[in-house]
Amino acid sequence: MHGAVIHGAGDVRYEERADPVIRKPTDAIVRTVATCVCGSDLWRYRGVSPVSRPVPIGHEYVGIVEEVGADVTTVAPGDFVVGGFSPSDNTCPVCAKGMQANCLNGGIYDGCQAELIRIPQADGTLVRVPGRPDDALVPGILALSDVMCTGWHAAVSAGVAPGSTVVVVGDGAVGLSGVLAASELGAERVIAMSRHADRQEIARSFGATDVVAERGDEGIARVQELTGGIGADAVLECVGTEESVVQALRATRPGGTVGWVGVPHIAEIPQDLMFRRNVGIRGGIAPVRAYLDDLLARVLDGRIDPGRVFDLTLPLSEVAEGYAAMDERRAIKALLIP
Repeated sequence: MHGAVIHGAGDVRYEERADPVIRKPTDAIVRTVATCVCGSDLWRYRGVSPVSRPVPIGHEYVGIVEEVGADVTTVAPGDFVVGGFSPSDNTCPVCAKGMQANCLNGGIYDGCQAELIRIPQADGTLVRVPGRPDDALVPGILALSDVMCTGWHAAVSAGVAPGSTVVVVGDGAVGLSGVLAASELGAERVIAMSRHADRQEIARSFGATDVVAERGDEGIARVQELTGGIGADAVLECVGTEESVVQALRATRPGGTVGWVGVPHIAEIPQDLMFRRNVGIRGGIAPVRAYLDDLLARVLDGRIDPGRVFDLTLPLSEVAEGYAAMDERRAIKALLIP
């Protein structure tokens, strides 16, 4: 088979790789129908996270089951499936608490930007989609593998509730998904912080009531103006840099909460923006499996269309262009077709 391998900063290649095989009776092999590039993949592509050796890359997928291990009972060859970016058995004590991202028996993928993938803990990880979804639904289902569930986790962690005021920091695929999540959870006002017209348009279609293009002091002043001078009840941090985390904390009202899902690239969290203002932070790696059934139902019945975050579709063989386009902000999120 073929798949993406990252060799170093700015160097992603489409290469021949060995076909995956069943290693454990709880494994499945899935042939991808679609996969994609994640904003978190760009940390390695940009050289922020070092790459010491060539390694397969990618963690999002939808596809058709080709083979299952002897212990797999919930999916079978021929099933169309989606799975989260973090495998889990969905039965361990941590999973039972709804935190499948930290499954005691979890595993990792050997690169999902590929034609075939071995899925550890298939029963707990994969969700079967009834029948064979129309091609138009595939992007929306693929978004559930990571970005939509991550945006949802930000909103849940921040305590978004009916009638609340929400600020979303970050206008990438996760941030836009956070706008959609906040709207679905009943927020009365959703303020998207975005400087890009194409992303602002998607944010508004996802339920943003206001857009703030300013940053720094000007951006916070604008948020204060829109929130009666106190800040938002809930702020979704969907970037992970020092600048974005500080912005999120400053945008939160006293007693409010930041839902932090941006992969952290920050040395210190400024305590003066938290303790004295009673501002809390919750979040982390999204437990995709906890949200997957609910969000899949919303996609299948047309209530939400998170697939709109994909604004570039390429053959998998052009994966390097997908990375370059996202790195250069020519694309929000690149969908790859094997």
